[in-house]
Amino acid sequence: MGFAEELRNQCAEDWDAAVNHPFVDQLLDGSLSDEDLRRYLVQDYQFCDAFTALLGQAVASAPSLPSRLVFARVLGAFASDENTYFQDCFNELNVPEIDRTAPALEPATQDFDNLMRSALATHSYPEVLAVLLVAEWLYGDWAARAGDPAQWPAQAKHAEWIRLHNNVEYNAWVTWLRDEFDAVEPADSAARQRVASTFAEAARLERAFFDAALVRAESTSGTGS
Repeated sequence: MGFAEELRNQCAEDWDAAVNHPFVDQLLDGSLSDEDLRRYLVQDYQFCDAFTALLGQAVASAPSLPSRLVFARVLGAFASDENTYFQDCFNELNVPEIDRTAPALEPATQDFDNLMRSALATHSYPEVLAVLLVAEWLYGDWAARAGDPAQWPAQAKHAEWIRLHNNVEYNAWVTWLRDEFDAVEPADSAARQRVASTFAEAARLERAFFDAALVRAESTSGTGS
């Protein structure tokens, strides 16, 4: 068992809860409301700065040119395809400029952004990879639940978010990222524990982020009696 699989198994409760979250269920079957999608995307977009910086740090700290080039390619794709999706959805959902650029952050959003920036500040390749791997692998896992593209939701705002995390290139990137993470497993026990803690915290926050996307809708349901 590789280091990545070992750490994923250690946080299986949070991982599986995120992958099989009710938010994901509604996204996959096309029933996710515009309100919930809007809330989720506004918060998720706030990670773009820290995530881009993490990819840049991975380029800088990778041990070889081939690895640097992989990260550079992903960085370019992230800046184009994914950003285009956000902007298209923001336009469709009538998200004002202030909510695109400077919304009030939910606690889970702030905590995840802090985790990304903490990993960035370490300049540690394994710790940077730990956050990137959880973010990409976990999203690949939930998107894989969508199955046959012919059965995906009809609306692009749902289907395109699935496609961005369920396609040949993305799946190959996640596989490569797992292999790279396994290859740089720290030999030092203290460093290894720090990386494991970062990985587990990232998985916990992924679950919390999905929770936050639905919590307002759940807290207001049944009111008025």
